[in-house]
Amino acid sequence: MATCVTGQGLRWSPLERLMNLNAYTLLAFTSLFIIVDPIAVLPAFLAMTPGDSPASRIRMARLACWVAGGVLIFCAATGQWIFRLLGTTLPAFQMGGSIVLLLVALDMLRARRSEVRETSEETAAAADKEDIAITPLAVPMLAGPGAITTAILMQNQAEGLAQHTALYICIVAVCAVSYLILRVSAHGVRWISPLVMKIGTRLMGLLLTALAMQFMVSGLKAALLLPR
Repeated sequence: MATCVTGQGLRWSPLERLMNLNAYTLLAFTSLFIIVDPIAVLPAFLAMTPGDSPASRIRMARLACWVAGGVLIFCAATGQWIFRLLGTTLPAFQMGGSIVLLLVALDMLRARRSEVRETSEETAAAADKEDIAITPLAVPMLAGPGAITTAILMQNQAEGLAQHTALYICIVAVCAVSYLILRVSAHGVRWISPLVMKIGTRLMGLLLTALAMQFMVSGLKAALLLPR
């Protein structure tokens, strides 16, 4: 079997590269989906659009997911440039980002919407707006600080063109799934049991907690504060 020699002197076979790509893609998709959490957005989405028709809700959901995807792709692509501009190191961002994700995860474990995404005041104010697609639905409810942080961290973990491309595809896929969920909910969410939503939110919060701690450990190792 043919092998490839990397810059670190490691030899990867095509099968090993494919396995690494699959593992990275799965991690990127699940991480982004958990932090975007479109199912948890549903109650706020409907509460902010009480007088809108299903067709209007679908239009706003479509625009919001397009904008959220664009924001996440832009932030992922320019993350390194932003680091250099601000003089911020990747380990510092990993540790700081892990705290943001941990705050969101702890609120998810308590089955409540995190104020890191949007405050109750923002949700109430949005109910008086004619169109909530761009704000607050796209930003910060879908593409909030946690999702932006995750996109940048995953971009910095990507190795090679294939993994970078996979990340952008995952962002588009997460936004597409989010749109489908919001589209189905345009007629109401009576089909979702509140108990199921709470259980699902807590499970995703547990997974996000593990992800946040992994980013923290990676940041500490990169900063040479922990042995590799």
